[in-house]
Amino acid sequence: MVAVQERYDTRPFGPDITAGTGVQLLMLEALRRVVGLSTMGWLTGCVFAVATWVVLTVALRRSWTPSFGLANRVTLARTILVGGVTALVADSFERRTPVAVLVTLAAVALVLDAVDGQVARRTGTVTPLGARFDMEVDAFLILVLCVYLVVPLGPWVLCIGLMRYVFVAASWVWPWLSGALPHSMARKTVAALQGVVLVVAGAGVLSRSAAALAVSGALALLVWSFGRDVGWLWRVRGLTGGRAAAGGRDRAEAGLPAMSRRAGPDR
Repeated sequence: MVAVQERYDTRPFGPDITAGTGVQLLMLEALRRVVGLSTMGWLTGCVFAVATWVVLTVALRRSWTPSFGLANRVTLARTILVGGVTALVADSFERRTPVAVLVTLAAVALVLDAVDGQVARRTGTVTPLGARFDMEVDAFLILVLCVYLVVPLGPWVLCIGLMRYVFVAASWVWPWLSGALPHSMARKTVAALQGVVLVVAGAGVLSRSAAALAVSGALALLVWSFGRDVGWLWRVRGLTGGRAAAGGRDRAEAGLPAMSRRAGPDR
């Protein structure tokens, strides 16, 4: 069966991605009917859904992953929630967006971030592809939340959402930035804190000055975390082997390219 799938490039992840796209479109329709999602928000959500389908399909085919796997399904569910957040943020530029709905979708997506990794580890299906998928969803959610906070707090908030992308772009110029990083609970904590702070700031439960202070603190911690990792990579840039080794999911959390043409059996 696997031989036939590889020969004709047809693997059993197609239905998962297609179903995910369908659920995304259903969510957008529900938002249109329930909260009055504008045409701009609806179109933005549709573009997100199609782009996700294309990118994920191409990535899965290149990774030679024989099946989608439960952990990736959890991440796909998070992607659908992020698509809803993206549509609502686009909608916010035309009218007052339903903050409670936006915050709920974003909060659930953040909570599920702890689930897909646990599922992958407990089922022994951790792969570079799954880690990369998870990381891209996290990064995009953070960026979208930053876009939402530009109006109340200012464009400086985008520094949080763009930092990971700048880091990846810098690694194209300086390849030593693509090195693997050691495990770090501090890095994990700072990364998780970004989403929590942005959601709280976007919920409107804090005054503008308090929200700005909280987001500024999160940005400072993120700069420290990236700076520490860049310093470590610089010090070991000439080394190879075990001293620079790290797990796939920890590598992905730092924003480093971790795609593999032959990932594990599921994730």
